[in-house]
Amino acid sequence: MSTKYIIVTGGVLSSVGKGTLVASIGMLLKKRGYNVTAVKIDPYINVDAGTMNPYMHGEVYVTDDGAETDLDLGHYERFMDINMTRYNNITAGKVYFEVIKKEREGKYLGQTVQIIPHVTDQIKDMIRHAAKINNAEITLVEIGGTVGDIESLPFLEAVRQLKLEEEDNVVFVHIALVEYLSVTGELKTKPLQHSVQELRRIGIQPDFIVGRATLALDEETKRKIALFTNVKVDHIVSSYDVDTPYEVPIVLEKQGLVTKILNKLKLEDRPIDLSDWINFVNNVKGINSKKTVNIALVGKYTKLKDSYISIKEALYHASAYLGVKPNLIWIESSDLEKDSNNLDEILGKADGIIVLPGFGSRGAEGKIKAIKYAREHNIPFLGICFGFQLSVVEFARNVLGLVDANSTEINPNTKDPVITLLDEQKNVTQLGGTMRLGAQRIILKEGTFAYKLYGRKIVYERHRHRYEVNPKYVDMLQEAGLVVSGVSDNGLVEIIELPKHRFFVATQAHPEFKSRPNNPSPIYLGFIKAAAGL
Repeated sequence: MSTKYIIVTGGVLSSVGKGTLVASIGMLLKKRGYNVTAVKIDPYINVDAGTMNPYMHGEVYVTDDGAETDLDLGHYERFMDINMTRYNNITAGKVYFEVIKKEREGKYLGQTVQIIPHVTDQIKDMIRHAAKINNAEITLVEIGGTVGDIESLPFLEAVRQLKLEEEDNVVFVHIALVEYLSVTGELKTKPLQHSVQELRRIGIQPDFIVGRATLALDEETKRKIALFTNVKVDHIVSSYDVDTPYEVPIVLEKQGLVTKILNKLKLEDRPIDLSDWINFVNNVKGINSKKTVNIALVGKYTKLKDSYISIKEALYHASAYLGVKPNLIWIESSDLEKDSNNLDEILGKADGIIVLPGFGSRGAEGKIKAIKYAREHNIPFLGICFGFQLSVVEFARNVLGLVDANSTEINPNTKDPVITLLDEQKNVTQLGGTMRLGAQRIILKEGTFAYKLYGRKIVYERHRHRYEVNPKYVDMLQEAGLVVSGVSDNGLVEIIELPKHRFFVATQAHPEFKSRPNNPSPIYLGFIKAAAGL
């Protein structure tokens, strides 16, 4: 069977829900037994998301093979329960990099290299390659940004050509905002109409339209959209506000979107059972919750929650599994430095404390204060990546007595560099894609809490870091009571814990990247269980 392609575009504004739509359609197709994959196209010139500030782009999602990608790949993995690769995220930077490389190698045989056909051919090749290596029967392609953005034009032209070449193997789904005016009580479709006009102007006629609104579209609104966009009324679908993004597949399935897409692609509409997903959604919404747990999340990018979206979702997965409802309390670590005398007021009501990832010195001392508070008050604690490193710093300072202990990332001249640059990082000159990345093997020490959580000796978790626990201090730290419960093949400290504490675990890895609905990360599951007193 030829690979089928579902192209998803967005209109009116960004963050309209393209990623959730792609993930939802993919999940509903996979539940029907189809082998699916998804490709996120980001029109920015960056080669990947690795060097971008979280406030610019949200979380940097890391795949098993070590790619630093767009956060939408996290949506795809969580909803579809499949692993993405570096080939599932295409950026303008990657495309132009390959085109220029081919030009330098003389592969264009003296031609003038142009957007059409060379750049558009490269885009199509990369989409098809992602489908091939994932052995996908159906490949979903999300075009990032908004229709009308100048940087998106080569990608839209490429998928227009893809439709011409693949004919019945390609369908277009366009999602756009339908604004609700509360003053008049009207749903306004004009912006959506204009976004479709822009698509049609460049040669793309959507097969389906998803109207994103605060409330469900009525039939009159659907008919109006159909009239002005040349899309059949029964191909107009409503995506309205719900309590959790995990509810979106249920909303789409009730309206028969995937059934209609399969019909358009001339594919069989197979039976589907969503009972496990519905039960998970009900648990996430707290319908079956036994209690609420207050979780304090301490970080330096908390004003943009998408900076930590995988951690947030991992907490929802673990909480739903245990039948509890998490109340997430976001705390800017810099504020703890200003209000160091009010820690009881800020952290005292927390049932559990997480110190979040992040680079650089800003807010680091605030994170250390939160770690000390959790350790001294026996509050369940989880440290992730930089939170792990600062947990070692805090222990070295306040238990081992090395008052100047620090990471060389924060203070290169510290007398006691308990956290130092990885050996392989010392000669690195380029920042993009050069960290210790992707799935790495961790050897767990039997009898430790980490071993009990995972239930096996060897685990693989994804990483993204340049610094490590300085091997020169490991013996001293252990003699003072810090337990090293996980190490890498070459002896890097991967997981630490305090055995006399209710739950004090910190990991250099990012276990949240492998957490899934109905299959939560063991570390997050153990943390929520301790916070809930279960």
